[in-house]
Amino acid sequence: MDFPDFIAASPSPFHAADTVARTLIDASFSRDTATSPGGHVLVSGGAVVAWWVPDTPRPRMRIVGSHTDSPGLFVKPDPDVVREGFHQVAVEVYGGPILQTWFDRDIAFAGRVVLRDGAEKLVSTGPVARVPSLAIHLYRGDAPALERQAHTAPIVGGSEPFSRVLARAAGVEPGEILAHELVSADMQPAAALGDMLAAGRLDNLSSVWASLSALLRAKDAARDVLVLAAFNHEEVGSASPAGAGGPLLERVLAKIAAGLGEPAEVFANSLLVSADAAHSVHPNYQGKHDPTHRPLLNAGPVLKVNANQRYASDAVTQAEWKRASAAAGVPVQTFVGNNDVPCGSTIGPIAATRLGIPTVDVGVPLLSMHSARELCGLRDMEWFTDALESFYRADYR
Repeated sequence: MDFPDFIAASPSPFHAADTVARTLIDASFSRDTATSPGGHVLVSGGAVVAWWVPDTPRPRMRIVGSHTDSPGLFVKPDPDVVREGFHQVAVEVYGGPILQTWFDRDIAFAGRVVLRDGAEKLVSTGPVARVPSLAIHLYRGDAPALERQAHTAPIVGGSEPFSRVLARAAGVEPGEILAHELVSADMQPAAALGDMLAAGRLDNLSSVWASLSALLRAKDAARDVLVLAAFNHEEVGSASPAGAGGPLLERVLAKIAAGLGEPAEVFANSLLVSADAAHSVHPNYQGKHDPTHRPLLNAGPVLKVNANQRYASDAVTQAEWKRASAAAGVPVQTFVGNNDVPCGSTIGPIAATRLGIPTVDVGVPLLSMHSARELCGLRDMEWFTDALESFYRADYR
């Protein structure tokens, strides 16, 4: 599956985790929690953890962590709203989206529903809604301030409530759905703009896809246990059972480590790559960036460093990433934030603190991060996959 197809198949965290699992199962992974030689995969709450155990593994693990969720509009439990004859969807802002970018787009809502009999079902409505802008003729002067509660509710096409639209998409009667977790998804297909790719959810499906591709390419030459972990809820702090702050990965790694030797020694010898999108220098806002650390699109994946521990990279893990990249012939850029512009964070510091495993933060550079439609470099995606494969193979060590 190529990257644009992966994006299209992953309109929600639940779809992304399922797509990863199905791809691995097609490559002879088993959906179980065993630690025997071969591939294993576990899906839980929009997160997915997969691991490959060689026939005679060395007592260490090489882990790539990312996240499946993206900022957007999350459907409230009672979604149906009618105003001025329009059916609308009651939504809650999820994470830190650039809200203006969700206006005037063809929006689907995707995620999971839980039915009356307890069954869970993945669902995507397709393009059914739109958040309409206010015509400029109705204000003329300065644009009115965007109010998150009043101005973000999408209108639904057709003369029926959203709950009926959802039930039809799920193939059930409306009364059969007891609960749902649904997030907005931009339905415009990914598009190549020369050597760039415009698409939704690049933060952070870019890392999920690259780590999946790298795992599949590296597994048969592996000498260490290889682990892929893609968490949910990173955009809201990772504090959930399916998030990096929860117990999911720790439980899997502890079980694997117990079969490799002394667990404390295995953890100390292991390495985690926290793979998440990075900031490219913005040509129209150059002053927002550090003057000496200025990543560009299609100039290589980005090593992310922050003295205040917003990223988990230290000197040892930075060197490890540079060695892996050099072995794959991949250039390395470095991001450090402008002192006047606070930077975001990743799963890196959370997972490193919880697990005690040395960690490095890396990712492909993006423009328009947290927009409904972001921009990355096509060459960067190739390089990032190559570097992650090199990290998994560990031939440079």
